[in-house]
Amino acid sequence: MQVFTPKDITEHATNKYLAVLVAAKYARVLNDFPRDRAKNEKKLTTRSLEDLSHGEIEYRVVPRRRAKGA
Repeated sequence: MQVFTPKDITEHATNKYLAVLVAAKYARVLNDFPRDRAKNEKKLTTRSLEDLSHGEIEYRVVPRRRAKGA
């Protein structure tokens, strides 16, 4: 099992919390694609963290809209 340190992840993300959110959403996207069911296949979360740590995922932060009257 590969271990990702916060330093590895934050090189391509603003902070470690945002990095985890981006990797989780990317893993959900990967889940929609057909996969090879080989025994040596990595878990989707591991693959998404690897892609994020190598800078292969591009993302942008969209600010939340405020509710009217709040």
